[in-house]
Amino acid sequence: VGIAGVDKSVRESAIAMGMTGRQVLFQVELPLAIPSITAGIRIATVTTIGTATIASAIGGGGLGVFIFRGIATVDMTAVLAGALPAALMAVVADEGLGWLERKLSPARS
Repeated sequence: VGIAGVDKSVRESAIAMGMTGRQVLFQVELPLAIPSITAGIRIATVTTIGTATIASAIGGGGLGVFIFRGIATVDMTAVLAGALPAALMAVVADEGLGWLERKLSPARS
């Protein structure tokens, strides 16, 4: 939802206090929208890693090659050679972006 999800009354209050449009954006709207923006980036990143892994099904290459080759030859070592790094990338990306999300989010009292 991002900036559109910021309550209109908060924006109106900032304007009523004499803030300019730029001040409202950078001091009110963006800080309140950061959690949903970073959550969207986090979800998109993890989804993209998973999608890129299965891209080898249509000749895209990548770690999915090991997975599909292992499935075709019933070689679990090959499956794990593709699946474990892909899963590790997804977990690291999720945790890293989760940490960033917590750092960028305004303090909650």
